[in-house]
Amino acid sequence: MKKNYMIVSALVIAVGVLSFQKTGNESVEKYLKKQHIYPHGNSMGNVSGAPTDGNCTNCHGGTTQSGTTKNTLTLTSGATPVTTYLPGTTYNVALTMNPNPSKKGFEAVAMYGNNVIAGTTAIVTGGGTAISNNRQHHTSTSNTSTNQAWIWNWTAPSTNVGDVTFYVCTMVSNNNGIESGDVVYLSQHVIAPAANAGVVKVTGNTQNFSAGYSSDKNAVVMDFSSLVSGKMFFNLVDLSGKSVFTYKMGDAQIGDNHEVIALPEDLKSGIYVVNMFVGNNPMEQKIMIQK
Repeated sequence: MKKNYMIVSALVIAVGVLSFQKTGNESVEKYLKKQHIYPHGNSMGNVSGAPTDGNCTNCHGGTTQSGTTKNTLTLTSGATPVTTYLPGTTYNVALTMNPNPSKKGFEAVAMYGNNVIAGTTAIVTGGGTAISNNRQHHTSTSNTSTNQAWIWNWTAPSTNVGDVTFYVCTMVSNNNGIESGDVVYLSQHVIAPAANAGVVKVTGNTQNFSAGYSSDKNAVVMDFSSLVSGKMFFNLVDLSGKSVFTYKMGDAQIGDNHEVIALPEDLKSGIYVVNMFVGNNPMEQKIMIQK
């Protein structure tokens, strides 16, 4: 009889342990979700819905739906809405949801070509956004602000890189972002280059600027005429807008100039933009480096 009692007691203890373990795991899971660290790392980064990213379901329960009619992304230059971009120009970006709920979240990223980050972003005071991994996302306060648009600045790449796609992932919370029932909306917003995006910038003090790559010399060869004399500065930029090589030069002469700038041996082949300055007068041209 005593033996049977011990067996029953052991079974009761085992069931109690398993029940506690399950309850504990569920509590931990909810806590981790609430802290945005479950199951695929910090939800604030790489959840834009872009080809290289996950989306908000990385952390939130619920379903994923098309956000084509739900998400509205608008670019403006000053107070004027635009549908195309000029290289190097900074635009105001506003993202809203229709209708605009009080409990929501988002992440967005701009890319071109083979999923390359396009341009740079910056926070606007009062815009309700933050930056992680070159992606804009909501803050804890804007997550619960009724009818608030998320606003930030985007500076286009320094040269025409073709169409730029803004990948947007928004999320509507049914309650507090922990329980299932949240809905995630994915959308894409394409911004084409302006018709004059490839025009070489030449000021009134310089003219006839041309730049090319010499494979024999591994150098950029430039020819231009200048109406003024001034210090020359060379800056080579990749298509993401990153400066990859700079060089301070001597004074340009009034009239025709011919300059050869040797490049680093480890510079990779590809398309780059030559930014050349005489004093404060800029010149720009795209080149192909093929080694």
